[in-house]
Formats: sequence, structure tokens, C-alpha cells
Amino acid sequence: MGFVRAAVKRRLPVVLAALIALGGGTVAQADATLDKIQQRHVLVVGVLLSGGPFGGIDPVTQKPKGLNVDLANELGRQLGAEVQLVQVLPANRVQFLQQGKVDLLIANMEWTAERGEILGFVPTPFYKIGGTAAVLKDSTITRWADLKDQPVCTSQGSSYVKPLTELGAQIKAFKSSSESLLALRGNNCVAAVHDSTLINPLVNDSAEWKDYRAISPELNPAPSVIWTRRGESDTQARLDPIIKELHRSGWLIEAQTRNHITPASPALVELQQQFKGA
Repeated sequence: MGFVRAAVKRRLPVVLAALIALGGGTVAQADATLDKIQQRHVLVVGVLLSGGPFGGIDPVTQKPKGLNVDLANELGRQLGAEVQLVQVLPANRVQFLQQGKVDLLIANMEWTAERGEILGFVPTPFYKIGGTAAVLKDSTITRWADLKDQPVCTSQGSSYVKPLTELGAQIKAFKSSSESLLALRGNNCVAAVHDSTLINPLVNDSAEWKDYRAISPELNPAPSVIWTRRGESDTQARLDPIIKELHRSGWLIEAQTRNHITPASPALVELQQQFKGA
């Protein structure tokens, strides 16, 4: 973990600078989304509810829960709007945003240069996360390089597809993380690669996954941002100070704790200190 924390600390200012530069470089267009939110007093947010501490369904209440859900509701509160959550999948989340079915995406979709070319985003990230692989405890796989020429399960549209392909893995992409994990348990692949915040609680705390373990360090750690349609600078400008204040106040750290996210992100502490001193 010391290696990962040090890497995050070194790269965070560079990543933030790149995000702000890219976000500010988007061509300005008429931004009707913010006007619509304010006129109808409804904020429509696309979220993943496939399980894990960022988004799932509470088995008792049958209501959405998770950090992404909490963040969507807090944005709605600060905008004076009712929040309407729309469940999306990795395979269709970009299309839902581009087609106007949702106003924003808070859907486990980390920033990449490729995504930044086709979508807009709020410059300040609300989290930073990387991937890990669930493998059987008796597997010979101990490092990422061991996945070369091996069948690996993940989600369609995942940011881990590219680095896994570069490692030489044989990708089996599914519509959702739950389908990917089922495929792993059915021996259709030697590893399932998803966000570490999804995999780690499974292998560490779930009796159902007692025969599995995770590998480290995290794969392709990247900032988690709120996505908008390209050119929606008014919406981005309205939301960015809200995210900065959620860092400064410690709200995001509290939300991480409340949703039992492990391992805790050292980036949240870095960001809180940064905006406290701003």
C-alpha cells in the first residue's frame, strides 16, 4: 500500500492539472441542461447499481444505495432539485448521456483521455480508484503480467480493457460486473478485473468468496469524475465548486466511511488538504 500511496501523492497534482486544463478547453456551447434542471427542479443522474459500495440495491429497503447515490442526492439538494436516478450499465452509460436520457453520469467511469474527447466532465474529481483482479487462492497468478494469454473477465466499456489488452490478456467482456463475476465463479476465466472497491470487500469479507484473493498494486488508477455532455460548460462550472466544497468540508471522506469503502482512498485526504488551503 505504501507504493500505491506514494504513487498517488506524486501523480495527483499532475492529474488534477490535466483534468482542469482539459475541462477548461472544451469548446463553449449553449448549455441547456443546467437551465432544464433549474426549470423542472429535477436532476436526472445515471448510476451503476450492480453492487458494491459505490452503487447497489439495499436488500432490506430495495432502494439504491452507495457513494455515487449519496453524491447524486447531495448535488440535487444543493441545486434545489429532486433527484431521479436512472440505472445504467457500463455498456450503455455513454449512450444514455449522449442521447439525453440522463443529465449527468456518476457511474464508476474514471477519466481517460479517450473519454475526455467525446464527453464533458466536472474538472475536480470526487474520487480516485484503480482496478484489481479476483483470482482463486490456489491460482499461480500473483502479478498483472501473469494474465498474458489468459482469459480475463471484465465489463464492457471498462477502463481496464485497454491496459489488460496491452498486457496480452484475452478479454471476455460482459454487460455488468455481476455477470463477469459469475463467469469467474463458473471457471470461464482465470480472473475478473473490476474496481478495487468492488473486489476487495468481496474477497476479504464475504464467505461466498473465501476461496478467492485479490492481486495488487492497483491497475490503472485514475480520477473519478462527474460526466456531462461535451460543451456543457455552464453545468460543469455550477457543479465544480460544489465538489470542491465537498472535499473541503470532509463530506466525501464521511461518505466513503459511511459506505464502508475499502481500502480508503488516500487521494481524498490529499484533496481535502488541497482545498482547505486554497
